[in-house]
Amino acid sequence: MQFQPMPFTISGPPDRQGSYILSIQLARPVSVVFGKFRNGEPVDLKPDQYLYVGSALGGRKGGFPLASRLLRHASRSGGKPAHAIRTKLSELFVSWGYRPPARQNSKKLHWHIDYLLDCAEAELDHLFLFPGSSRLEHRLAKLLDSMPETSIVADRLGAQDATSGTHLFRIDNATALLLKLETAWPKLQG
Repeated sequence: MQFQPMPFTISGPPDRQGSYILSIQLARPVSVVFGKFRNGEPVDLKPDQYLYVGSALGGRKGGFPLASRLLRHASRSGGKPAHAIRTKLSELFVSWGYRPPARQNSKKLHWHIDYLLDCAEAELDHLFLFPGSSRLEHRLAKLLDSMPETSIVADRLGAQDATSGTHLFRIDNATALLLKLETAWPKLQG
């Protein structure tokens, strides 16, 4: 797989569902309360690159959970400007057959990652997409956790439905990490 200057890296043919990794650039230090995580105790984040692992599988028949979830991640609440990647992401999913709803609901913060993505200091700058019905979220998180180029932000952050681990990582060496991920993609599918 080649990493392109496009804001997406796609592993596999278009599908209505799948797993993903969000790449988030944090411009300035922030203290984020991730909903009820750790009883509302703020988590301090320094300016850096972060990765978040998630999935959007199932959903109603005929729905497009992957597009819906990722377009939601690329939005902000309360009328704040969306992430710059949102327009290109919408165009991508329309080319896959997604029909956006006629009316967009106001985003309510729900998942842990929503609280970080809602910050003005955070910008969603790249998505790694794994279209398909395979549940890869746990394998992706485990892979990132095993790499010396990443560090855990807080145990269980973004992974409350998992038995262990985390889904939010800070990148210590983006170049080395991307090279390792490139060789790992085929192994994840099997």
